[in-house]
Amino acid sequence: MSDAAATPRTTVSLKGRIAAAVAAVVLVGGAVVLAAALAYGRHAAREAYDRLLVGAASDIAESITIRDGEPVVDLPVSAFELLALAGRDRIDYRVTDKAGITLTGSPNAPRPETARDVDFYNGSFGGESARYVAVTRRFAERGYSGPVEIVVGHTLLARRELAHDIARNALAVLGAAGIAIALFASLAVASALTPLTRIGDTLARRDPTDLTPLVEPAPREIAALRDALNAFMRRLERQLGANRDLISDAAHQLRTPLAAIRVQLDAAAEEDDPARQAALIARVQDRARTLSRLLDQLLSQGMVVHRGDAVPKERLDLRDVALEVFEQTDAVVIPGGRPVRLDLPENEVPIAGDLLSLAEAGKNLLGNALRHGAEPVALGVGVADGAARLWVRDAGPGPDPETLARMGDRFTRDSASAGAGGLGLAIANAVAVNHGGRLAPSRTGTGFEIALVLPLERPE
Repeated sequence: MSDAAATPRTTVSLKGRIAAAVAAVVLVGGAVVLAAALAYGRHAAREAYDRLLVGAASDIAESITIRDGEPVVDLPVSAFELLALAGRDRIDYRVTDKAGITLTGSPNAPRPETARDVDFYNGSFGGESARYVAVTRRFAERGYSGPVEIVVGHTLLARRELAHDIARNALAVLGAAGIAIALFASLAVASALTPLTRIGDTLARRDPTDLTPLVEPAPREIAALRDALNAFMRRLERQLGANRDLISDAAHQLRTPLAAIRVQLDAAAEEDDPARQAALIARVQDRARTLSRLLDQLLSQGMVVHRGDAVPKERLDLRDVALEVFEQTDAVVIPGGRPVRLDLPENEVPIAGDLLSLAEAGKNLLGNALRHGAEPVALGVGVADGAARLWVRDAGPGPDPETLARMGDRFTRDSASAGAGGLGLAIANAVAVNHGGRLAPSRTGTGFEIALVLPLERPE
């Protein structure tokens, strides 16, 4: 494996991601707010300055009088004071009588295309865009009867400045809000990540062999990581414990048999009597077989403990497990051709489990019955009380009550199992616990039964 593949990759920090997200929101929001503010500013400016134009035109209209049958315009100061509110804009105005003759003002000021009492329209003044209003005042007097049209307009500099000022103010508020959001988001992330920092510091200070659970309080999202770490450390502790037990058991259980074999081989080599020499060699062979079974059980125990944490459970038919146990036991451990009756139901018995571990547990239970029980010996599968059962029966009395009470302990022997490794029940019990089940021993009127009781899966 290359160094690049073995080195964990560090990605962008959470603070950086949140900062980028906030910046994106502020930028997108800024563009939207800018467009909305400009539109609103233009609308607000148009409304405000259109009212200003109407006010000025209405003041001029009110100042018109009829003298000698002709309209006379006396331009009021108030109209120009209103127009002066748009200080940088140029003003254009025109007053015309019913014949279209300009009474005062610029004869080039554009007139509206429609004839209404108040009419707004756009035009041009001195090469610049301008906004105009036409207000019509109607007279019905003896000397003059008809309309007088007052046109007032100005350029658009003040309108644009007002629209831009509204947009700038909106952007300033948005920018301040973005800075505040970024600040609070940074503080919130720092506060939220504090439990992670505490967890990291706690792990860094620990001794390499300290696998006790983490107890630091954490928010729900970080608590999921803490709990996953605790679950991983529990699995690791079980694996390390299994390794320690395997090494300790091997050192303890193999030392005495190996020493005895060595002594007996030395005695056989020095023995001159052929009969005694043959007896010594037979004893060595018997001890070697016992030692072989012990080694098999030690390896089986390590295997089932490892697979209990490392191998996912899959859907199985418990009848297949029984067949696997029967075939393997028939080839390996059935001594002297002792028969085993196989009792399987017609229907599927579904469970979730590991075939190899379950078969190993079944082999140990059947092996114990064949070595220490009495004929007839039977292996079977059934369903009782809503649970699946893989059972072994024989006609013997079974282990004594003290042994059954400690069947989860390693190297448990009773008088009937002298010479055995004492791991068979411990292995079967470990497999049952790893599968959410239990060992259920019972004595019947015809002998002894022990069953591996497992949760039953729903039929497909």
